Amino acid sequence: SSWTPFLCSMASNLPDSHPDDALLVTDEELEQALCVLAGSDPENCSYSRGYVKRQAVFACNTCTPDATEPAGICLACANKCHDGHDIFELYTKRHFRCDCGNGKFGDFQCQLNPAKDERNDKNRYNHNFSGCYCTCDRPYPDTDGQDDDEMIQCVICEDWFHSKHLGCTVVEPEELQEMVCETCMNKAPFLWTYAAHFAGIQPSCFKQIVFMLYSEPPFIKITDGTRTQPFLHPQEAGIRSSPRKRNHPETSKVNTTPGECRLKKLQGLERPRLGAVFWPYSWRSELCTCTNCKKAYVAAEVQFLMDQSDTILAYEKRGLDEPFGQHPLMALLSSMDRVQQLEVLYGINELTSSLNEFLEQCVSEGKTVTAEAVHEFFAELRARKKRRTDGGFQ
Repeated sequence: SSWTPFLCSMASNLPDSHPDDALLVTDEELEQALCVLAGSDPENCSYSRGYVKRQAVFACNTCTPDATEPAGICLACANKCHDGHDIFELYTKRHFRCDCGNGKFGDFQCQLNPAKDERNDKNRYNHNFSGCYCTCDRPYPDTDGQDDDEMIQCVICEDWFHSKHLGCTVVEPEELQEMVCETCMNKAPFLWTYAAHFAGIQPSCFKQIVFMLYSEPPFIKITDGTRTQPFLHPQEAGIRSSPRKRNHPETSKVNTTPGECRLKKLQGLERPRLGAVFWPYSWRSELCTCTNCKKAYVAAEVQFLMDQSDTILAYEKRGLDEPFGQHPLMALLSSMDRVQQLEVLYGINELTSSLNEFLEQCVSEGKTVTAEAVHEFFAELRARKKRRTDGGFQ
């Protein structure tokens, strides 16, 4: 079950071409596709490691379908204990301990580590564990086809949001930074002060931009029909001439003495407190670490923002640099000669191309992708392989 989203992801990233136009999937591309899993142990249940700083987490709809009793399982348990079950992939979660086989699972026992507490009281759950996301509380992919918009994860609550429900303009995919949803911004309201200096995008509801060029220095007024907010010079605000390409905004230079509160020195510049906020990759390093601010982070339960290694980018880098062990596919490839490697990689490419064609056909014919249709698809692939091997082709 853990392979299906990987294959779908690869298929969705293939260019629009006929399946016969084969593309070679390289070792590097496979490693990049598996980097989220590489940072987690695929063989051993993570429970003994306690509340893991960050790991890939899954939910089993077969074993824990009750939304009032959400539970999460680690990568190893998803592969070993819940093979063939209805699994929700939740990407990664911070400070999470594997629930597999605990009191939420009834008589079901973990095959890898059956000796577990009844509950993991420090785990945080949300509606993602029931397969629902965003403020609209819809599944992804949406089986009713109501919303196929891309989704972006908030780095604080770790829920996923449709880009059109964020209340702000979304940057180009290659420039996606860390995002904090509006709800989490308001739970830690001091972040709005930092956003005025370091974040790059204003809420989409403030659309009328008037350049006041006759002032000295020039500044921007953003009008919502009822009030006017003064802002920085366009270049200082991170606004560029091209609407399709925007560089990361430069950070403000605020000099502070040891022990002085950086947040207080930043106060004065404001921005509308509406919509999600996108931040440059370095924004966490700008947060004040004085005693009072540290207390504020703890009170708002966002103390992890002070930790640069908490980011998804850092987790994925650790997984690629020092993985728990090679993914079984990568281990298999490393044991083969180059000819065998190419045969396997071409086989994977044929599978992803066929899967892409199958999904596109379902969309063009307006068909719902059912479990039965997927089983028929793989049965046809097996039959096609059998015809080739029976015909003397390997």
